[in-house]
Amino acid sequence: MKLLVINNLASGYGEGAVYDFIRAFAADGDEVVVRSTNGSSDLRAFLFDADEYDVVVASGGDGTVATVTYLLADTGIPVLPFPAGTANLLAMNLHEPSEPHALAKLAREGRHMDFDIGEIELSNGAHCGFSIMAGAGYDATIMKGAAAGKKLLGPMTYFTSAFANATPQHAAFTLTIDGREVKSSGVGVLIVNFSKIQFDLSVVHENQPRDGAFDVVVLNTKDAFGLIPALMACILDRSGEFPGRTDALEIYRGREITVDASPSLLMQYDGEVTSLTTPFTVRMLPKAARFIVSEECLKAFAEE
Repeated sequence: MKLLVINNLASGYGEGAVYDFIRAFAADGDEVVVRSTNGSSDLRAFLFDADEYDVVVASGGDGTVATVTYLLADTGIPVLPFPAGTANLLAMNLHEPSEPHALAKLAREGRHMDFDIGEIELSNGAHCGFSIMAGAGYDATIMKGAAAGKKLLGPMTYFTSAFANATPQHAAFTLTIDGREVKSSGVGVLIVNFSKIQFDLSVVHENQPRDGAFDVVVLNTKDAFGLIPALMACILDRSGEFPGRTDALEIYRGREITVDASPSLLMQYDGEVTSLTTPFTVRMLPKAARFIVSEECLKAFAEE
């Protein structure tokens, strides 16, 4: 087999688990090519010959995986998300193991499944992609505040940042969802593809990243404390009670969404905080990403 490994050296804790993965994978006759970045390289230059490999391994955080996946959208080239970041939400949503030897076995077996991803048109005209979710407002504030503590606190740094920014900017939103205008207000908007976040909490009831539509979630509250009932509902989901998400969350569905806010709000995608603000537009790319997956993932997301 031929593997192309895109390795973000700046992701996560820098423990180098991807090298254990390579040692576990490599067998007689295999070719493994590693292309490394510290986060500043244009990954397009790393993927020019991706179609010559059996699998592209995206080693890094969710932002690294999102970039690789978007650049390979609709090519049919299988991508193995290697969880080398802090939260690794995509790997969790895909029911993926975290141990390098188990991931090497997945790469060798080659099971794959196609998933939806999102394309974002930013306010400066640039485009990027995301696998899990994009948003503006409170979530971007949390991501920005968490950046400095990732290596020390790991996933807990997101909750620390959330409570440290308990009174985020409140804004008026104008959402255009598949041509229909919706007016609302709150502290943030999330465009959700995969629904599970840290600690296996689900933003919406169903995790449907293969149905060709996004969940659009407005955080309709004045401050972070107003989201506590919704957080409790997410926790109860894990026990099988599936309560409503309370009035703190307004939930819509759509394939193309434009988010505008007054005042303008900072935006993020898959944990990557940009320097740009609203407005931005998100478009659905149905089943454009091909991921290497486990048997558990196949069972979880199999079509009826």
